[in-house]
Amino acid sequence: MTYYNHIKSPSAFERLLAWGAHGLQQAAVAHARYRIYRSSLSELRALSDRELEDLGMSRYVLKDIAMQTAIEQTARVS
Repeated sequence: MTYYNHIKSPSAFERLLAWGAHGLQQAAVAHARYRIYRSSLSELRALSDRELEDLGMSRYVLKDIAMQTAIEQTARVS
């Protein structure tokens, strides 16, 4: 008895759609990351120097902390 297995490779159109869907997903993640970054940075900038000192932070690292927060939160989603 003979078996025939034919694995169909995706067409050029299917590959194009997959590429477009991936691009849209990446854009959505980047937009979400940006919104989280801006929100976090705004909240951190609203803290007084005394409050930042109590948390062990300085104003020089606020952007880094906001970016790290955005990356961590979007990593859970994507």
